[in-house]
Amino acid sequence: MAWRSQLSRNLKELRILFCQKSPSSAPTRSFVESNYKELKTLNPKLPILIRECSGIEPQIWARYDMGIERGIRLEGLTEPQISKALEDLVEAGASLKGASGKKA
Repeated sequence: MAWRSQLSRNLKELRILFCQKSPSSAPTRSFVESNYKELKTLNPKLPILIRECSGIEPQIWARYDMGIERGIRLEGLTEPQISKALEDLVEAGASLKGASGKKA
């Protein structure tokens, strides 16, 4: 899972939103509990914001260069699927960097 160490290279900020109690947020809560420490250790300067709000739909948001943001709804996803969603956001950041570096 080398992509986990690439978060800080491809993202400016990562936000994870979920409800503290709802069953639909349970996999997201579990993902945060299982993965936050490793992600933060591998990316110590990257802001990883965990936002809990009663009744909110679980989501993950990535902010890239130039204020570009992309989000993914996590409702109904398992922990491995949430991990894949995060990996996809990291890869999207790499492709955005490549596209912004090209001259017309």
